[in-house]
Amino acid sequence: MMRTYIKKVYAQVAAGEKAAAEAAFVEMQKVVDRMASKGLIHANKAANHKSKLAAQIKKLA
Repeated sequence: MMRTYIKKVYAQVAAGEKAAAEAAFVEMQKVVDRMASKGLIHANKAANHKSKLAAQIKKLA
């Protein structure tokens, strides 16, 4: 489930759609944080995903 949301963000970034990428990023953040809080992934891994994708979205400006 988490990978699906991450792929959606990557797809929007690749298409150059900043608004859509930001919307997908918000959804992805919720899912990744939920997975980290349940212990399915490490908290640092969640932070790494969010940081990497936020930087790519920021480059779209």
